[in-house]
Amino acid sequence: MADEELRHYIQLSPKPTRFEPTSKAVNVFYDEVRKQIFTVKANGSGGVTVKGPDESTSTSFIMEDKGQVISIKFSPDLKILAIQRSQRSVEFVNFFKKEDLVEYSQICKGKTHKIIGFNWTNKNEVVFVTDHGLELYQVLPEKKTLKSVKNISLNINWFVFMADSFLLITSSTPFGNVLTPFQFRMGTIFKLPKFDVDLPGIPKQALTKPCLLERDVTIANIYGILYVVVLQHQPRGPISKGAEIVLYQLQKESPAKKTDILKLNMTGRFAVNVLDNLVVVHHQASKTSMIFDIKLTAGSLGAVNQHEPVLAPLPIRPVKLKVSGIPTAQGLEMREIKVELYSPNWAVFQPNIVIDAKLGCLWTVHLKLEALVAMIPDKVRLIDFLLYRRDSKKVILSVIQSALAPGQQMNLETIARIFDKFNQVCKSHLDYEQQSNVQAVEGATRPMPVFFNGGRILIQQPDLYTHVLSPCAENKDIPYKFIVAVLVEYIRSLNQYQIPVQHFLYELVINTLVHHNCFYQLHQFLQYHVLSDSKPIACLLLSLESCYPPAHQLALDMLKRVSTANEEIVEVLLSKNQLLAALRFLRSVGGADNASARKFLEAAQNVGEPMLFYTVFKFFEQRNLRLRGNPQFMSGEHCEKYVKHFESLFGFDALGQVS
Repeated sequence: MADEELRHYIQLSPKPTRFEPTSKAVNVFYDEVRKQIFTVKANGSGGVTVKGPDESTSTSFIMEDKGQVISIKFSPDLKILAIQRSQRSVEFVNFFKKEDLVEYSQICKGKTHKIIGFNWTNKNEVVFVTDHGLELYQVLPEKKTLKSVKNISLNINWFVFMADSFLLITSSTPFGNVLTPFQFRMGTIFKLPKFDVDLPGIPKQALTKPCLLERDVTIANIYGILYVVVLQHQPRGPISKGAEIVLYQLQKESPAKKTDILKLNMTGRFAVNVLDNLVVVHHQASKTSMIFDIKLTAGSLGAVNQHEPVLAPLPIRPVKLKVSGIPTAQGLEMREIKVELYSPNWAVFQPNIVIDAKLGCLWTVHLKLEALVAMIPDKVRLIDFLLYRRDSKKVILSVIQSALAPGQQMNLETIARIFDKFNQVCKSHLDYEQQSNVQAVEGATRPMPVFFNGGRILIQQPDLYTHVLSPCAENKDIPYKFIVAVLVEYIRSLNQYQIPVQHFLYELVINTLVHHNCFYQLHQFLQYHVLSDSKPIACLLLSLESCYPPAHQLALDMLKRVSTANEEIVEVLLSKNQLLAALRFLRSVGGADNASARKFLEAAQNVGEPMLFYTVFKFFEQRNLRLRGNPQFMSGEHCEKYVKHFESLFGFDALGQVS
């Protein structure tokens, strides 16, 4: 990776959504529910263009100029358009009938009430947020009217809304620091307990206006938990330690709980995104961004965790943009310009949206995991961080592969700690699956939560074997002793977390030792059960007899310890023409009564030793006599040819009469 690439761990999407920039004639609006950009020309009479990440939902239309547009949003199903042009009402247009674009409107309840804003809470439900409370309406498009569903009285300064959870937080009281959460579900408003946001270092008697502003508050889903994210600017002075971000975890039955503080160590203007469960903070003055992970180890101040940035602040990766340039005979020649990052024109929305209305671009913010690998020298901490990232499996495996590469090898203690982290996640996953299977048998079902294993990536045995361990074992530049030690450490970790070891790991250990003629060490591994007993391993040992003769007996001993391998033991003994040993084994385990006489007699005939054939034949005659009172074989056993062979060898039939 180029040095330039390693200097940035945040980047903007390479292909932004382009739209007409804002101007005197063009207004730009962003709808957080549909993640769409509206460009409105001449109050709609010059046309309205709608663009979003899903190109199939892009559209354009013309509206009648009825005054300046304050806000404009489509319903979640894109069938109804809502337009706010005044502080008293919102207009609606049915878009599911192209020929019917007649507007109908709804005025807010109180004569002195003012609409601060509105949001769709369902495909046909909309909430008006006024300075005096909430008004929930059901939109009846066929009747071109709205029906009042619920009203809540509350003095409101401002509000923030999270589309994914249909969660709305209002600010009230003269200081603006009392926040009340509301959640919307199918025509119902659930009011959660209100809570106070701390006002840092400012005596209430010194306040003359709201101290907590809308721009400093947002809602975020971090590791499956809803938080209110509050930016707190510390008062200026010689002891100011810089701004902080405070996370308040929302509760159903009690007020939101202050759980985490993110130390920014800077002052000025900030903007917040939440990306892959990371809080990304952009600082305009220094033109840098920093990332916080609340899952990583943190200091604590009582019940509140304090976090420093994962890494030092760094700028977003530079961005270039193609724009129209000098006119030519063929048209406008395109030229490339460098985008001003952290521009005063930037507007940041959740979870990972950055909009520059004057430039006419909407970007999504992304994490550069590959760059982070080189920036976090502590590999255990790096793995901790990567395990929580959504698309990190490939990067994690590359980190482990590098850890085993010649000249970069980590010590075994570090590798062991990393394996333990992998297997801790796997154990959590297996326990959940086992619990789910039990519930399924009992008739109870429940959906698998997104973060049931802490939101971490699963690195399982096939992943490591295919992408790391097997390729490294084939690399002649890596000492085989190191590879064996790593494999044994991984097996140790799996056993520690009670995870069944897949046989291909044992096979890799055995093949590596055999390839380097380390038979004594292999013998020890088997003797001290470093390699667990199994049928596949026993079969592999049998195949090694030609290069290591004791492997045959080792395999037999292993099969004997595996209680379900009686048939395999018999087959091994038969393959070695040890027929009498096979019969003795069957008798010892109580399997002689069900043994196939035909299989043993055929093997005895093939050996070509008459006395061996005689002994085997008489063994089964005695079995027949004991089971049925008659020494003769039944027709279903298909032993006629072996009876004739016995008579030809010894001159008398099976009953002892001279033939």
